Amino acid sequence: MNIALIGMRGAGKSKVSRRLSLAMKRDVLSCDLLIEYDNGGKSIAEIIAEHKGDWRAFRDMEYATLQKICALDGNIIDCGGGIVVDVDENGQEIYSERKINLLRQSGRIVWLKGDIARLAAKVKGDAKRPSLSETKSAEDVMRRRLPFYEKAADIVIDIEGKSRRMVAEMVQEKVAKYL
Repeated sequence: MNIALIGMRGAGKSKVSRRLSLAMKRDVLSCDLLIEYDNGGKSIAEIIAEHKGDWRAFRDMEYATLQKICALDGNIIDCGGGIVVDVDENGQEIYSERKINLLRQSGRIVWLKGDIARLAAKVKGDAKRPSLSETKSAEDVMRRRLPFYEKAADIVIDIEGKSRRMVAEMVQEKVAKYL
């Protein structure tokens, strides 16, 4: 059984997944890092720029990468913040049935839930993170995604006011009943 960490940008998915890796003796597979690897080391921002800001191509890459990851077992999956979305023909984000179904079939989905305003402020201006929208603020995009995270999650962990160590311990405790 895999353990997939989902959540908004800045929620600490990568740091928590590394802590879980040590505690649970499991490997971490990062969706974003594997996409970068498959694209010759280009950053996500470079990949998005190469596609002129069209996120559809990236979401398809994300799906292809997730297919490979979910074919493996016993790992911690560090999902990108947009794992819960796809992009329709009008360029609007929609709930990603295909990606969430893959994650659900391979294990449990843990949502690291945090305060949207705080997370948006935390990642603002980070050059490693491409703009989520040409017309909406990161906070607006995150608010729109909220029901998608809720729908996808098997387990919800509130991260506010907690250290990464505490969050990792909470995740480990919650997933233990499924192991």
